[in-house]
Amino acid sequence: MKRKAIYPGSFDPPTNGHLDLIERGSKIFDELIVAILRNPEKDPLFSVNERRQMLESMTGSFDNVSVDTFHGLTVDYALRVEAQAILRGIRAISDYEYELQMALMNRKLQPGLETVFMMPAARYSYLSSRLVREVAQLGGPVDCLVPDLVAQKLREKMEVANKFSGANRSASEPETKAKRAERASEQKAKERKINPRKKKS
Repeated sequence: MKRKAIYPGSFDPPTNGHLDLIERGSKIFDELIVAILRNPEKDPLFSVNERRQMLESMTGSFDNVSVDTFHGLTVDYALRVEAQAILRGIRAISDYEYELQMALMNRKLQPGLETVFMMPAARYSYLSSRLVREVAQLGGPVDCLVPDLVAQKLREKMEVANKFSGANRSASEPETKAKRAERASEQKAKERKINPRKKKS
């Protein structure tokens, strides 16, 4: 029987840490599915299709790795694809506490489904998608944090965001100046009413 596992996550964006776990997981399992969670309640930086394209490009050299999307419970998806295990990465103690709760709940929902925890490579132990987004949004370099393709996509996203915010600022400046002039005119009119000039006799 083939050993099949899923590696679920948001991957927004995919990082070198994700790729590290995918590569090592592909050596443990006969088949590994990188499963992107579709969560309508979140406002992701990259769309599901963009993340899928990046992950497919990143994992193209692994014959036993595929990329898919899902919504709902992870255990339900695992059953649909006939996976026997869930692969999860743990970077720190805080990760372990959360992942332990999730693993125990998944075991309660589906006793036959195992959770396999893997530690990241030491150089990626601090790395997360949230951290990458924050660095990119503040204009910092991300080339050492994500694959080249993802770094390029992040730069494109930031350029579009900067142009959009710059256009908004330019459009709002004339209106702001006009409002300031209007307020100054109203203030002068009030002062004239309060302190009217005396007519010369």
